[in-house]
Amino acid sequence: MKYYLIAGEASGDLHAAALMKSLKTEDPEAVFRFFGGDLMAAEGGTLVRHYREMAYMGFIPVLLNLDKVWSNIRLCCRDIAEWRPDAVILVDYPGFNLKIAKYVKSRLSLPVYYYISPKIWAWKAYRIRSIRRYVDRMFSILPFEVPFYERYGYRVDYVGNPTVDELAARPHRDETFDSFVSENGLSGKPVIALLAGSRVSEIKNNLPVMLDAVAAFPDYQPVVAGAPGIDAAFYDRFIGGRRVTVLSGKTFRLLQQSRAALVTSGTATLETALLRVPQVVCYRANGSRLVYNLFKRILHVRFVSLVNLIADREVVRELLLHLCTAANVCRELASLLDDTPERERMLSGYREVADRLGGPGAPERAARLIADAFRK
Repeated sequence: MKYYLIAGEASGDLHAAALMKSLKTEDPEAVFRFFGGDLMAAEGGTLVRHYREMAYMGFIPVLLNLDKVWSNIRLCCRDIAEWRPDAVILVDYPGFNLKIAKYVKSRLSLPVYYYISPKIWAWKAYRIRSIRRYVDRMFSILPFEVPFYERYGYRVDYVGNPTVDELAARPHRDETFDSFVSENGLSGKPVIALLAGSRVSEIKNNLPVMLDAVAAFPDYQPVVAGAPGIDAAFYDRFIGGRRVTVLSGKTFRLLQQSRAALVTSGTATLETALLRVPQVVCYRANGSRLVYNLFKRILHVRFVSLVNLIADREVVRELLLHLCTAANVCRELASLLDDTPERERMLSGYREVADRLGGPGAPERAARLIADAFRK
């Protein structure tokens, strides 16, 4: 079988690569062609366009690169038409992928599968119309997406969450605290992990608040999780002369050895929960109060962190936008460092979230469902 996959950013490359590996198990004759990255290329096949040439995030960057965006869309459509795959598999990245889905379904009449649903439950719910019309089957990685889509009369398959797989397969699972701090030049004080986001703008907005908050806890050592693609020297402008360490490429290991964490909203909140580390969700942005009022108007969900969305209640405290101040973060963090009722309630909520996600095997389940569709 010939599979054409499209992933437009680093996380999509990671998840698509795992899916490709599983597809090769289900279909030994699998051949791949794709828009993606290095991890997908390592699984074999032909890389048509690297995600670095198409990952424009946010309204302004997309607007400034609109000619490149449309050029990539035209290239992708033309390449699919010429290669004629047996199936097209889209991975998140909805602004691009839903346009491809429309072309593939309406002009080529090829099967279209979607692995990792766009977050239309948060905003842009109107995209359900395109999904219903152009996507044959959706493979969800968040359990609450199933009832969401059911409300629109569209059936999706929950296949599990790949974060569970990544954590189950992580190295250094049995690493001790002493071994970790010794290798990384840390002291013996308990650790507070700072996960300030993966983009430059997120780090600029969130890290200063986090650093001001943890300064109130001299008996702990703050350690920043360096984001992929961000030079460690970039963090120095915020750290200044403070005794703060930056560790890159070791986020899971850092969290595993931390007493608590300050986390910018995103997949990192779920990773922190599955590693059983109490956390405060911190998210600031430029023009925070204005953005907060705008968010209240356009968001269709009560929470922004995946932990709370999966639990459908407040498990972790979310300090968003103008509410994310050093004083507020400090107060919430203080309630989690000792063996307090607040800490135990959060850990209990984490167990509930883990139960709802289920065990590892997300890419294997998705691959099996795709392969089964062609066995019938």
